[in-house]
This record gives sequence, C-alpha cells and structure tokens, in this order.
Amino acid sequence: MGEPRGSEVRLRVLEAVTDSALRDLDLDKLFDVLLWQVHDLLAVDTVTVLLTDAAGTQLVAKATVGLEEEVFQGVRVPVGAGFAGRVAERREAVRLDHVDASTVVNPLLWERGLRVLLGVPMVAQGHLTGVLHVGSTTERQFTDDEVDLLRLVADRLAMAAHMHRSRSARAAAAMLQDSLLPGTLPATEGWELAARYVPGTDSGVGGDWYDVFSLPGGRIGLVIGDVVGSGLPAAVVMGRLRSALRAYALEFADPAVVLGKLDRKASHFEDHTMATVAYAVVDTAAGHLDLALAGHLPPLVAEPGRPTRFADAPVGPPVGYNLAVTGRCSVRLDVRPGAVVVLYTDGLVERRGEDLDDRLRELRESVAPATPEAVCVRIMNVLVGDRPATDDIALLAVRHTVDA
Repeated sequence: MGEPRGSEVRLRVLEAVTDSALRDLDLDKLFDVLLWQVHDLLAVDTVTVLLTDAAGTQLVAKATVGLEEEVFQGVRVPVGAGFAGRVAERREAVRLDHVDASTVVNPLLWERGLRVLLGVPMVAQGHLTGVLHVGSTTERQFTDDEVDLLRLVADRLAMAAHMHRSRSARAAAAMLQDSLLPGTLPATEGWELAARYVPGTDSGVGGDWYDVFSLPGGRIGLVIGDVVGSGLPAAVVMGRLRSALRAYALEFADPAVVLGKLDRKASHFEDHTMATVAYAVVDTAAGHLDLALAGHLPPLVAEPGRPTRFADAPVGPPVGYNLAVTGRCSVRLDVRPGAVVVLYTDGLVERRGEDLDDRLRELRESVAPATPEAVCVRIMNVLVGDRPATDDIALLAVRHTVDA
C-alpha cells in the first residue's frame, strides 16, 4: 500500500473496530460486518475466522467471506498443524506465499485458488480464542502495515468471542446445575429433608452439588460434593459424577464401595479431575446412617440433650487421580429420633482472611435439633448473612423425626 492509501485504510480499520454500534450486535453479526470490511479494505478474496474448540486443541471454522465451504463443512484444523495451526501455536503472524498440501491442511484453500495467505492469532486476556486469516488469488506481498491492521481486527474479534463464550458458559453451567439439582426431596415417613445451593460470586456456577434419592429397602441416598474448578467444565464433570454415583448406589449398599467405584471411574475417564464427595445411606427403618468421605469435611450431628459434634468418620482421599490406593472405608452413625445430620461443601466455611477453625466452630454452634428447614435458615444466616458467597455453597440437612 502506498502511504496515502495506507493511511486511509488504517483510519477506516480503526473506525471499524471502535464503532460503538458493534456493541449492539450478536457475535455472528459482528463477525459478518467486520469480515466484510476487512475483505473490502485490504482488497483480499477470502477472510476467515477459526475459533478454538472447548479443549483448545483444534480450530473450527466459524465465519468467512469467500470460503463458505469451510463453515458449512465444519472444517477443523489441529493446533500446530498446517497454516492456521501454526499461527495458533506460535501466537504470531504468519505470511504464506505458497499454498498447497505441503503448507496447509485444508484442501479448500488451494482448491479456491489462493496464492498467498496472512494469518494472525486472536488472543483475549491472555487466552487464545482463534485465528483470523486472509487470502488472495493473485500474487502479492502482505506488508507489515497490513499485518498490524489485521491484528487490530483480530483483537476486536477475540474480545467479542471471549465475552460471548464467557456469557454462554455461565448460562449453560447455570442451566445444567439447575437441571441436576433435585426439584423435590423424597418424602419418607419419619424423616425430613431440606437443602440450599448458592453459586459463588467469584467463580459463578461451578462443581458443587447435592443429591437425594430413594434406594431399595426403604433407604435414602444423600450426596454432597465439590468438583475442583469452576464454570461449565466443572459443572459438566459434576453432572457425570452425579449420574455415575447414582448408578453405583443401586448396585452396592456400602457407601465406601460406591465411592471406590466412582474414584475408579473418575480416575480413568475424567482426566485431570478431582472432587471431594460425602455419600451417606440412611436406613429409615433401623434409624442409622452409613457414611463414607472422600476428601470431604465431616457432617455435623445434632442430637437432643447432647452437644452438636462433627461426625467421627475417617476422611479418605478425594475422588480422582487414583489416590485411594489403600481402599475406602465407611462408618455407621446412629440417628436417634429428633437428631439432625448436616452435610455441606467448603464454600460455606471458607472465607478469605478468616480462620477455618473459627468458621467451623461458628457452624457447629449454629446447628441445633430443629426442622431441617429451620436448621438451613439458621446456618445460612450465621455463616453467610448479608455477605455474598465467594465460592459455591451446597447444604443438606436430614432429620429423624420419630421412631421408625
């Protein structure tokens, strides 16, 4: 580009990426508008955006001008492979003056007749979101100025894609969480239940969950757990662990065996995943509760006429990474009429700048024999009050109301 032409193009690109009207466009429309402007201003034949997939290992064609087949056919390019893959891996601009099977992995590029390509990475807040590339069917040399202009557009598209993904992930995680939390708790004569779930303000919806389900023989399964991490990935893993635990609970009566099976499943299929889980089975007829803990804080037991205490139960390793090589064990707790058992996740007691032991003491002192709903109200009032939770909170209370 000559200097007058270059200055004009730079000004128009700057106007395009800073146009306040773009804020009102959804992601697809924003891509469409900016890609056409790049197509016209840089006088190229193709403009394409490829976004990283959820795992960050592949680039998926998302939007294009001139290479519509890429999007329609769902073209995927491994990060590190071919032209776009090299741009993503290096996170720097790549200029290509020879387009064939030796330099690109997508045959559509040379079949389209492209002779030269220029690609730049799309990075937002330090995260690679994709690759923006342009191509021409005639020989030309992309200048340093054109590289800089394409980077400006890529930065604008990257931020839009990052924000869209963040919003979409939060919404999807919230919907998934809502769909997996029990809508109603089982009604069993002589036993009452209540629960709470509050997403953290820092992490958004994450991997905390509680579950209650009926089991054969008049038993009730109680689960509370916390997947390490936050957002949609943690919520997805949580959903899979929840489903697996339910399946194992139907096959095995001992909570320790169930957690052992869950551990094996998580260690094999949920790579780089860890979760703490407390699983208890209430025998409603016998009035006792079998409990196993996988890295989880012990529940509280409040009985009439006795001080509230933390259950004396061994805490095994968390689920995942094959940590429980020596096996798992469970304990049996008698739950007398009037007694309440409270299970919870660490978001209830962990606060920045506050001592965990002090918070656990406050929790213990806040629990007394009462209806499960009253117990939950009291706990949330004392431990949360008018301060938003920074981490997810799950809380589950069960009470033995009368002799079975």
